[in-house]
Amino acid sequence: MNILQRSRGWLRILAIGLSVAMPLTFTVSSADARVGGSSSFGSRGARTWSTPPSTPTAPNSASPFQRSITPPAVNNPVNTAANRGGFFNRPGLLGGLAAGFLGAGLFGMLFGGSLFGGLGGLSSIFGLLIQIALIFFVARLVMSWWARRNVPAYANGAPPSADQAYARTDTSFGIGANAAPLEITQADYQSFERCLGEIQAAWSSEDIAALHKLATPEMVSYFTQDLQANAARGVVNKVSGVKLLQGDLAEAWREGPADYATVALRFALIDKTLDRVSGQIVEGSDAPQEATEVWTFQRRPGTDWELSAIQQA
Repeated sequence: MNILQRSRGWLRILAIGLSVAMPLTFTVSSADARVGGSSSFGSRGARTWSTPPSTPTAPNSASPFQRSITPPAVNNPVNTAANRGGFFNRPGLLGGLAAGFLGAGLFGMLFGGSLFGGLGGLSSIFGLLIQIALIFFVARLVMSWWARRNVPAYANGAPPSADQAYARTDTSFGIGANAAPLEITQADYQSFERCLGEIQAAWSSEDIAALHKLATPEMVSYFTQDLQANAARGVVNKVSGVKLLQGDLAEAWREGPADYATVALRFALIDKTLDRVSGQIVEGSDAPQEATEVWTFQRRPGTDWELSAIQQA
């Protein structure tokens, strides 16, 4: 009987939690119906699965991609711990010590000796928690040391200087936190800002042909899927009043004939979703709001910059 009563109590708690969480979920999604919504998709060349450097505009890490045609296997191994075999799979002294330390600890705990078997007072639950905390901090120190040891050297023996990145003082773009090996000029920043507004306008007009001129085929395929989903729901998303408030360069690089530039963008906009028949607002509002995203642009010889990825910041 007591078990049945407890189960009913947990079910009530779960039901209350879901009743609170579901409206919040719909509220968040309805406020992010603009281009890309609240998801991250696209490709950044060989850096697709590496996290872009943070900037003053986007100090938080950009979210990983939910949709991308680039498989994780093509990622640059320098940027991915998984491609290096993981912490406990590293060759040499570090990997052996880490694996041996963990194995000895688990063996001791399984046979009643705790992690440091001879320390009788630590055999209690409190002692076990202390041991886990010690392992955590030691592992953090070792991993930090290993990360510093494996930082790639710059090609010229020194980090890029600040004058290698272009700073716009007359608009919203700044240098950001990272200088770029690939020079980004004022004209490039103007293209990024122009694309921000033109892509939002083409999205609102559901103009696929215009999107093809502004974004890569991969991005247009995702835009088309999202527009078709809106049509199936009987709604249309309208974005207006787009204005760049702040932007800076995260990184820029060259892969073969292609140039890439990842920029953080904070912009204002009016984002609302209308019923296709009545024209009434079903999501969003006429009130301006702000959004911060990380956009990656791609350029090939003889072509303009095209949007190749959007990540939520």
